[in-house]
Amino acid sequence: MTNIVKHWGTLAAYNWRPKGGTVEIRWEILQIHPARPFAISRATTAEKTVILVYIGRGVGEAAVYQSHGDTFEGVLAFLREAQGVLGEDPFDLEGIEARLHRLAAGYTSAKNAVLMALYDHIAQELGVPLYRLLGLSGKPMPTSYTIGLGTPEEMVQDLRAHPDFPVYKIKVGMPNDLEILQELRRHTDKPFRVDANGAWQPKEALRKIHAMADLGVELVEQPVSPEDWEGLAYVTARSPIPVFADESVHTTRDLPHLVGRVDGINIKLAKSGGLREALRMVAVARAFHLRIMLGCMVETSVAITAAAHLASLVDAVDLDGAYLLADDPFEGAWISHGTLHLPQRPGLGIRRRSP
Repeated sequence: MTNIVKHWGTLAAYNWRPKGGTVEIRWEILQIHPARPFAISRATTAEKTVILVYIGRGVGEAAVYQSHGDTFEGVLAFLREAQGVLGEDPFDLEGIEARLHRLAAGYTSAKNAVLMALYDHIAQELGVPLYRLLGLSGKPMPTSYTIGLGTPEEMVQDLRAHPDFPVYKIKVGMPNDLEILQELRRHTDKPFRVDANGAWQPKEALRKIHAMADLGVELVEQPVSPEDWEGLAYVTARSPIPVFADESVHTTRDLPHLVGRVDGINIKLAKSGGLREALRMVAVARAFHLRIMLGCMVETSVAITAAAHLASLVDAVDLDGAYLLADDPFEGAWISHGTLHLPQRPGLGIRRRSP
């Protein structure tokens, strides 16, 4: 992947011209950077390559995560192949989604980008914000601010630099997790959400969760390995704090297996495969009485804004991925005093920042 990016350049646009239909896919390769390296229990991100997809007037974003089955080269190959299955009608979302799925079962971030761009194009053609096209309220929603792993001093500094947020999502998965939370608690009385990204063993998770119950933790995300569904059930059944699955749940097909094993799920567009699947996940999760968080990756305002149009449907919002960046090239949804606001422009409402 490094050689490809180096050869094509940090910021490069490409066209894929169809041989028949009128719908054309273009894409752009972009490197983005968190304001400080963003660390979780399994990795640290200092630089991230994303692929922006353009269809008609619309734009979408593919945040390529290998842990979700994507590869950089595979996403580009998928986009080339996708041109041949889009057809001539960008409004045919159901048919396009089905054809994209038949093209490849994986590459959810690429499917997400294509469908995101189509939704943006359609809503712009109709002259309405995306949330109105979907029949949603678009009301401002509080969001958490994520504090990545670091030394206790670094994490406290990060918290104190963002005092306006109503809740903090704390990355954990270190031997000194409890000491870090205790130190952070000395500097705020606001609620915490903790995310282990699958770093704990079940008994370790339960021991830490019981200790965290006295530290103002309102939920625990992915305490054990994504594949350890029985471990999730073991922890959830004994936890005094609600347990949410993230890496264990990608699409609607995973939800029946999680019923009774967790209290809630984290939906992310990049792992679900797009807005349509995310909407299905919301409906099915509600039918199973599961709570819902709407989350994100390290992404630009393109992907964050697309997800934000669904925020009124969920119980907890964690859409600060673009807020964490040092070099977001887009304007879209914005955060003020810990509240996420949607642009009222047609489509996603995205604008490119002036150079």
